[in-house]
Amino acid sequence: MVSVLERKLTIKRVATMVSNYQDNASTDDLESMAQGCGRNCLGSCCLPVSKLPLYAFNTDEEEQGHDKVDASCDGKSPEKSYLNNLLLGQWENRMTRGLFRYDVTSCETKVIPGTYGFVAQLNEGRHLKKRQTEFRVDKVLQPFDKNKFNFTKVGQEEVLFRFEPSEDGKTSYFPCSQIDPEGSSASVVAINVSPIEYGHVLLIPRVLDCLPQKIVHDGLMLALHFAKEASNPFFRVGYNSLGAFATINHLHFQAYFLSAPFPIEKAPTCKIMSSEDTRVMVSKLLNYPVKGLVFEGGNKLCDLCDAVASSCILLESNNVAFNLLISDCGKRVLLLPQCYAEKQARGEVEQELLDTQVNPAVWEISGHMVLKRRKDYDDASEQYAWKLLSDVSLSDERFQEVEKYVREAANLQEDGDFTSTEETSYGTGTPQVSPHLPQDCLVLR
Repeated sequence: MVSVLERKLTIKRVATMVSNYQDNASTDDLESMAQGCGRNCLGSCCLPVSKLPLYAFNTDEEEQGHDKVDASCDGKSPEKSYLNNLLLGQWENRMTRGLFRYDVTSCETKVIPGTYGFVAQLNEGRHLKKRQTEFRVDKVLQPFDKNKFNFTKVGQEEVLFRFEPSEDGKTSYFPCSQIDPEGSSASVVAINVSPIEYGHVLLIPRVLDCLPQKIVHDGLMLALHFAKEASNPFFRVGYNSLGAFATINHLHFQAYFLSAPFPIEKAPTCKIMSSEDTRVMVSKLLNYPVKGLVFEGGNKLCDLCDAVASSCILLESNNVAFNLLISDCGKRVLLLPQCYAEKQARGEVEQELLDTQVNPAVWEISGHMVLKRRKDYDDASEQYAWKLLSDVSLSDERFQEVEKYVREAANLQEDGDFTSTEETSYGTGTPQVSPHLPQDCLVLR
């Protein structure tokens, strides 16, 4: 099996540049090609009169053939990894066109020795080239502000394709599809111009509805289908709430390929609650520096979605910041409440950690450490990763409140066989790697 990271070595380094559209620049050439405002953006001025590629997925979970794609461009039926290949091909196309702020394929990456195998990446200067946060970090729910940067200002050249439910019960790909101005708002997959890994993209549900960064059921369902359709265990989808290092207050999920198990996926778990009706069960992470809950099961995908979404919505209403990791092709969702930004604001984070300028969002919490300084990369150790992430985690008391919110929101019952377990001490657990993750294809550049 050829790993994703092996494929990176085939990409030639290209000159990098800031996207024309995200820099709010316009030229006569762009204006002549565009419709609406003249910038060919994702706003209501241009998008309703545009044609974009469309990946339409089947939502019928009862039909076993949902993963077969009708490629309407040539009448053939590709394999179920069609979305996976489509995304990689389009992402590499944008790479060669110079639409990224830097060449992420040149960043050094290594596995840190230790029990869990934290992955470290050296990405010098990303914090200078990445868009800065433009809102308060102490409020999880904040209204959408059209005057601040949002994805309606992104140029359509950064969009890989639309990703939406099909209308005919089939999974199909249309290379050029007219957007229905009278239909529901388009959901799109676009490149992250400040990537941290190969194939790093953004999933933006209902872009024209200008939803703030908060969980809604249909948005989370779209993200679960995205992970499921990719059909690749090394493709994960993540979410950061406000207050948990989301930098843009416009609903979006992130996703990328990393051909290695995330350390958090190796952590042992203990089942603590479940539902007899929906068969959703929730487990607690053990022997990991960040306390978290793992949702899985369900009679249908919508059962899993409803349990996670309802829990997140209640956390948001109680101003609890959190991150989500969608793993195992959409079969597992990890809910990770955190308080690092809150501790920063109160001056409770050690200067040594602040100097690293690492903002522990979903990827860092999951074990992929994006480091900004050569010194931190060269000295990276499992102890360092553990220390940083321990500052992210809630106290035992606050985490018990989160468990209560989840039990209430998702209508779950405590598991009858569950006996209270304290967090096991560092380094004493035996990691259990997900059976969905092949263990023989880790190749880091």
